[in-house]
Amino acid sequence: MESVNQFFSDASSLLWGWPMIILLLGTHIYLTVVLRVPQRKIFTAIRLSVKTDRNATGDVSQFGALATALAAAIGTGNIIGVATAVALGGPGAVLWCWLTGVFGMATKYAEGLLAVKYRVKRPDGQMLGGPMYALERGLGWKWLAVLFAVFTAIAAFGIGNTVQANAISTIANESYGISPYLSGTIICALTAAVVLGGVKSIARVCGALVPFMSLFYVLGCIYILIVNANFLVPALRVIVVSAFSPQAAGGGFLGTTIIMAARYGIARGLFSNEAGLGSAPIVAAAAQTRNPVRQALVSSTGTFWDTVVICALTGMVIVSSIIAHPDISAADGAMLTHAAFSKIPLIGTPLLTLGLITFAFSTILGWCYYGESAMAYLKGERWKQAYRYIYIAAVFLGSVANLAVVWNLADCMNALMAIPNLLSLILLSGVLVKETKKYLWSGCLDHDMEEITELTDES
Repeated sequence: MESVNQFFSDASSLLWGWPMIILLLGTHIYLTVVLRVPQRKIFTAIRLSVKTDRNATGDVSQFGALATALAAAIGTGNIIGVATAVALGGPGAVLWCWLTGVFGMATKYAEGLLAVKYRVKRPDGQMLGGPMYALERGLGWKWLAVLFAVFTAIAAFGIGNTVQANAISTIANESYGISPYLSGTIICALTAAVVLGGVKSIARVCGALVPFMSLFYVLGCIYILIVNANFLVPALRVIVVSAFSPQAAGGGFLGTTIIMAARYGIARGLFSNEAGLGSAPIVAAAAQTRNPVRQALVSSTGTFWDTVVICALTGMVIVSSIIAHPDISAADGAMLTHAAFSKIPLIGTPLLTLGLITFAFSTILGWCYYGESAMAYLKGERWKQAYRYIYIAAVFLGSVANLAVVWNLADCMNALMAIPNLLSLILLSGVLVKETKKYLWSGCLDHDMEEITELTDES
């Protein structure tokens, strides 16, 4: 087992090295340029995300699809991940993480557009889509679509299931002395109650859970920033300076360089918002939307909330707390986060615990839909239910097992998901430009072109 773990550890380091980081960030920047900075439409996108599209077909509302994608993306990476980036890459990692989110909005936009453009409608009316359908229907690469689906179905058990369940059971045990077997049983039962109801059940629960957990976490961060008000400007200064300085940050931080800040900041940003991974467009394809661009804009808000807002707040909390309290050690991400939130009287630690547990549980729900959709693509609908039962059982196993191998295997699968997805985004960039021009640049966002043609003919 040790040799297997070492193999996947080495493979993970290779797959998530600089070539992958450059490919992902390069795709973000490329799509930002060719799509004429879709990030500038963020307020329109937010408006669409909470607006019901009455003249549309799909399984869930646009907000339901967004909430499910956010549920899968917002997790321990937004809290512990950012702190780990600061611990390993210094305060400059926060800026690189934030920039990754800003540019990553263009990639999320592109993923959502292709998901709706190439989605298929089953005889029962259910919508199915995602990178596997874009690869097959857009590029004719069935073999690569199959590989993407295989990687997704496997990765769901890692990043979206056992790792998250283990995080919940560990937190419950360390904070309140609850047995992992008991917490595992509870998580298992709650997961079953939601995921066995299908995408509509998942979207409904995520639609209620995501705003609740995000609001409480954001309010906690804002409170800490108010307490640390005198240290916000120094914190912002050290973040910006150390992001582009070849010198160590100093001031209580570990010795880091610009290379380390960029590497860990970009990597954690990509891990947090999943832009380019190919997971979020799977649920985007189920959205009730009248044209691909509407859902593309809604999808882009996921990265905005996940990284541009939540990760940025977390980063400012961490850095300002270290400056305000020199006794806080920046050497360990988990302890760093705990130390920062413990500064909130009485409710600080419970707030952090609640945030981690709810974030992790929502990730379990969102990734179940990703995994079962991949399995449905591979083997048909009859395998979807079987996948759900196996997924539920894995939740319990993850709660009580040692996950060293699972972590490294999941990292490998995530990288292998990203590669074909990024290829489809780059090679289908012409389609992305055409659809964006058709609806967004022409000002016809709220209408189908067919409707406009009919009205023109009638007149």
